[in-house]
Amino acid sequence: MSEFTKTLCPYCGVGCGLEVSPPAQLGKATNRDSQGNPTWRVRGDKAHPSSQGMVCVKGATIAESLDKNRLHYPMVRDSLDQEFRRVSWDEAFNTIVQRIQTIRFTQGPEAICMYGSGQFQTEDYYIAQKLMKGCLGTNNFDANSRLCMSSAVAGYIQSFGSDGPPCCYEDLELTDCAFLIGTNTAECHPIVFNRLEKYHKKNRKVKMIVVDPRRTPTAEAADLHLAIRPGTDIDLLNGIAHLLMRWNYIDTMFMDDCTTNFPAYAEVIRHYPPEVVARQCGISIEDLETAARYWGQSQRVLSLWSMGVNQSSEGTAKVRTIINLHLMTGQIGKPGAGPFSLTGQPNAMGGREAGGLAHLLPGYRVVKNPQHRAEVEEFWGLKPGQISPNPGLTAWDMIAGLENGAVELLWIAATNPAVSMPDLERTKKALLRSPFTIYQDAYYPTETSAYAHVLLPAAQWGEKTGVMTNSERVVTLCSAFRQPPREAKADWEIFAEVGRRLGFEREFAFANSAEVYAEFVKLTKTRPCDMTGISHAQLQAKGPTQWPHSEESRGAGEAGGKTSQKRLYTDLRFHTPDKRARFGAYYSKGLAEPPDPDYPFVLTTGRLYGHWHTQTRTGRIEKICKMHPEPFIEIHPRDAAKLGIVESMYVEVRSRRGKAKFPAKVTRAIAPGTVFVPMHWGSLWADNAEANALTHPESCPDSLQPELKACAVQLIPISVGLTTKNHQLQSSQW
Repeated sequence: MSEFTKTLCPYCGVGCGLEVSPPAQLGKATNRDSQGNPTWRVRGDKAHPSSQGMVCVKGATIAESLDKNRLHYPMVRDSLDQEFRRVSWDEAFNTIVQRIQTIRFTQGPEAICMYGSGQFQTEDYYIAQKLMKGCLGTNNFDANSRLCMSSAVAGYIQSFGSDGPPCCYEDLELTDCAFLIGTNTAECHPIVFNRLEKYHKKNRKVKMIVVDPRRTPTAEAADLHLAIRPGTDIDLLNGIAHLLMRWNYIDTMFMDDCTTNFPAYAEVIRHYPPEVVARQCGISIEDLETAARYWGQSQRVLSLWSMGVNQSSEGTAKVRTIINLHLMTGQIGKPGAGPFSLTGQPNAMGGREAGGLAHLLPGYRVVKNPQHRAEVEEFWGLKPGQISPNPGLTAWDMIAGLENGAVELLWIAATNPAVSMPDLERTKKALLRSPFTIYQDAYYPTETSAYAHVLLPAAQWGEKTGVMTNSERVVTLCSAFRQPPREAKADWEIFAEVGRRLGFEREFAFANSAEVYAEFVKLTKTRPCDMTGISHAQLQAKGPTQWPHSEESRGAGEAGGKTSQKRLYTDLRFHTPDKRARFGAYYSKGLAEPPDPDYPFVLTTGRLYGHWHTQTRTGRIEKICKMHPEPFIEIHPRDAAKLGIVESMYVEVRSRRGKAKFPAKVTRAIAPGTVFVPMHWGSLWADNAEANALTHPESCPDSLQPELKACAVQLIPISVGLTTKNHQLQSSQW
């Protein structure tokens, strides 16, 4: 038996394989942290196809957080001004079930909401869907993937007829031209970037274009950096398309045979000549033409994007406009080419497969489709019509529902909306109004725990066995290597027990997560994300496997992954009714909140290399805290000089919704007129440094994803204010 347990890093969507071993091993010194506490050893799994043994600082230090500030027992209080009291699981479950039943039979199931997380394993997601959308009959399940990937989902569905990134990581090492837009891949998806950068350095004919208002570490490695003004992505993409048309870098045969709606798109791009686009984007005509030539002259173009595209009031339009460039040049369905969204969270893909957003059902189905609803109802043994035909409340709709009294129960699990939601002061006020909030997490305290009536201790990474799917559709078994502390339980077990106590014993008669997964994959049969050939046992024996991977693949008896399809649409047939991909024709609308004389700067936000989301885990790891000791604001020297701001001076940042303060980092890495702050610091970790106190909830009309990447602000230099808190959180007894 191997001394190492194979698992997956639980941070970003790269999906790096890890191997973990106990702190103490025969013949070796006990592994300890700087305080002398024993910690599990972590190393990269060289056999994992996605990461090939590489690991970033977050993955390398993950085990150091396992026993820091854990929530150990269920806790309950009647009102938010009371202290929590420890209760048994039986009392906690009874409290929850009684409340759910009361609401179901008075206000109805639409008053019940659950807000989940891309941190869930697929089994957690699936049981939550069965409980909420099936048994309770409400589609009010949304996840923090709404803030992350929903524009990519909508773009893929509208262009190709189905969700699902068509590319794989092997394409990083086969492309002629990598086009990165709205992604600081070097810091946010470092192992993906490592693979691309190594290949790029070895092959100087390969071009890398990076589109970002900031000169990030990603942009530093580029052959061409386009520092466009925030909100001008569609201008740029349509401008590139205009030149590709003008210079005849188009694949007319592919467009004629495999696409629709090109004439409408051609009419739009006619209005984006180079001189107009360059002026609008704030770049030179020469750089615009260089980008178009790089794309047009390459045989294999791979585009990569993430939150800088998705988190926008035009998010879906931006995704489709990226895809348009691939369709007009035939850059899809072949090695080294295609539109590749980089998933933000470790199992956001698994959530999409399991139906983990308010408009989805398991197996890449949608709630508005009557056939899809009927298929799931029949599979779950529900009466026809049990699943609502109406999409449920999105994450922000839930906040609005608390404000207007439509939401009576909010169940939050594995996420921290009291830091991550936009318009944070409004969000907090809404959370204070919640009649009943259940908060299920591994850690205590978090910012959201202050708004909870019930706390449920969840098992986390390494303490439960389940499956996750990464950005390239590779499914990995994350095996438990230790017991959950004290009374913590796996998320799916908590959901299933509530379901049984609500009277759905048959629906939740699962002995373990392997049985849960076995049921889930049956719902993917013949669907675009067919995983019927994948099981816990198969993953244990054969290793990580890419979907689609059907029962027939498993029956072939080949090694895991070999019968899977690395790339989608290799036959150039899509999941639309006519099997053709669809062009989307969009004019640029710009930012939902552009700068003006009162708020003259555009604030953009983002992630730092060592941190993860709201620091619930990374904030408790000493090495990472030293890497990123305090928040900051990046400001261009020209703007700083006008305002009298110098390095390290504190700056108050005000928007129409709130304010925050940060020490200044004066740098040419940010474009004039734009400022940047990291998104990670909530009230537990710093005073008045919450990025989302400033952002607004305006969202994309198709994906309903908020524009977290840009809002209008004003800057006021101040001379006082120590921002970072002394965050030596005491070890929890709960």
